[in-house]
Amino acid sequence: MQSLTEFSRLGSGLGLRRGQLLRSVEAQADLADHLDFFEVAPENWIGLGGAFGRQLRRITERFPLICHGLSLSLGGPNSLDELLISRIKQFMATHSALIYSEHLSACTDDAHLYDLMPIPFTEDAVEHVASRVRRTQDLLGQRMAVENSSYYAPLATDITELEFVNAVLERADCLMLLDVNNVYVNSVNHRYDPRTYIDGLPADRVAYIHVAGHDNEDADLIVDTHGADMIDPVLELLDYTYSKIGTRPTLLERDFNIPPLPELLQELERVQVVQKPYLDRPAARSSGR
Repeated sequence: MQSLTEFSRLGSGLGLRRGQLLRSVEAQADLADHLDFFEVAPENWIGLGGAFGRQLRRITERFPLICHGLSLSLGGPNSLDELLISRIKQFMATHSALIYSEHLSACTDDAHLYDLMPIPFTEDAVEHVASRVRRTQDLLGQRMAVENSSYYAPLATDITELEFVNAVLERADCLMLLDVNNVYVNSVNHRYDPRTYIDGLPADRVAYIHVAGHDNEDADLIVDTHGADMIDPVLELLDYTYSKIGTRPTLLERDFNIPPLPELLQELERVQVVQKPYLDRPAARSSGR
């Protein structure tokens, strides 16, 4: 991977999905004027040949690529899927992917659950997750990033969410994918100050950032859907994050109700407006710890 400082200059990007969005990306010749990178879930592309495989290769020859996993289940009880990691490593080499990230969550229990389940905030869970991250990094031959997840029904909470995340980062010696929308969602659902959370993170471990939209189910319940436009408070928290840690590559997630590419680019431009004042500033090296 590039150095963190070089990586931080990438700017903004979108998640790449098969279908109409993929065709639109290929067709827009001036796309490099509107975004800097793409992110894919490697599980959805590994081993994919034919037209989709050729399309992806053409795109990754034009744009940097980030891999964001969905099914490694870092917090799960089953054995780590080392075959999947090997296949991800090969996929990353083929497409010169810059970094691999995964969720701080579980998605298996003798079978895939097809959802991201919460894991307990305990010392035992820290060591369980950190050991699996260390093994993954050994197999990949590079550091990975772990993402703070949204959750709705906390399990055991011997330590806080922030303490848990920081402990995993330190013991695994890994990087962080900071999902600003998840910080906001959790801050509403679990009633904490999102800026205090940002203040408490080690800035030098934050590799890149996610933002997204969500659904308001009630005044004190938000569901992280990635299926709506971003709201202003999330962009304000993104601005605050940049002010604390410096700019980072920032991805707009949209997984449902995906609009046409021109509308997605308009949404991404909202991120770029927030990001622009920070692009020429040096990245921060430390934060509230």
